[in-house]
Amino acid sequence: MPRRKPAEGGVRSPIRSGRAGVRATKKPAEAPHLFRVLLKARNLGRSRRFYESLLGTRGRLVAPGRVYFDCGPVLLGILDYSSRGRRGLSPPTEALYFSTHDLEGAFRRARRLGALSPGLLHGDPSSPFGQIVVRPWGERSFYADDPSGNPLCFVDARTLFAGTPRQVAALNRS
Repeated sequence: MPRRKPAEGGVRSPIRSGRAGVRATKKPAEAPHLFRVLLKARNLGRSRRFYESLLGTRGRLVAPGRVYFDCGPVLLGILDYSSRGRRGLSPPTEALYFSTHDLEGAFRRARRLGALSPGLLHGDPSSPFGQIVVRPWGERSFYADDPSGNPLCFVDARTLFAGTPRQVAALNRS
């Protein structure tokens, strides 16, 4: 069976539909949009104060044990997991990434909160997590941890790596 090209402006999904061999194709505007990310908190009050200080915006209690923060088109939700003890919090796998036009301000707030991440990215001494540096993929960023151990990354909005073909080609050349 010949391979079908994606529709103009579309992206080929690696997920196969219900019929064997058929691939779903959507235009970017038609693809699902991420609108909310939820993080678990050991202490909701402490986490709320942390994010209000770090993000420089007020959270809002939307239900018992749930606080939302407006972060552009995506909501950040903090969920109270205090009643579940340590066993109720699974370890986070990857950082939650925030873009900002004031990276230095976010860095100062994270430092003041004692939230800067220790260690080195990929063991590279030129890429400490808790410092503002240009990462190998071109983003200028730093990493922090919230009070419940959720990893965060703040990226200069002018240097976002979105995996565009041009960015990937430049990365592969270096």
